Amino acid sequence: MHITRTRVRYGETDKMGVAYYGRYMDWFEMGRSDLCRANGKSFSLWEEEGILLPVVEAHCRYKSSLYYDEEIDIETSITKLTKISVVFTCRIFHAGTSKLAAEGYTKHAFTSHDGKLLREGNPLERWLSNFLEESR
Repeated sequence: MHITRTRVRYGETDKMGVAYYGRYMDWFEMGRSDLCRANGKSFSLWEEEGILLPVVEAHCRYKSSLYYDEEIDIETSITKLTKISVVFTCRIFHAGTSKLAAEGYTKHAFTSHDGKLLREGNPLERWLSNFLEESR
C-alpha cells in the first residue's frame, strides 16, 4: 500500500467548492503513478520498454464530499495481478482521518505500443509480482 497526500485544487471543484466527481479518477491515477515511482519504476520507464497500461475498467463509489483546499490522502494498492492485467484499488480519505471520501479501482491490461495484448512473460508483470511478494 502507498499513500499520496495532495490538496483539492480550485479547478477540481464546482461552483459550490465541492470536488467534481470526474476528478477522482485523476486522483486514482496520481496514486498508482506514485506507488510505482516510489518503488523504483515510473510508468514512463515502462512505456520506454514498450509496455503500456490502458485502463479497461474503472469504478468509483463516493462516500463523502471533498472541498476546495482540503488535504486528502490517496491510499493505493495492487489487489489483483494476472499475466495480462493488474487491478489498482484506491481509497481517498480526508487527510489525517479515517473518514472515507471515495473508494474504487482501475483495471489495466498489459499491451504493446501497437495495442496488442501482452499475454505472458512481460517484465512489468514480473516486477509487479515481485513487488507484491516483497510487500507481504
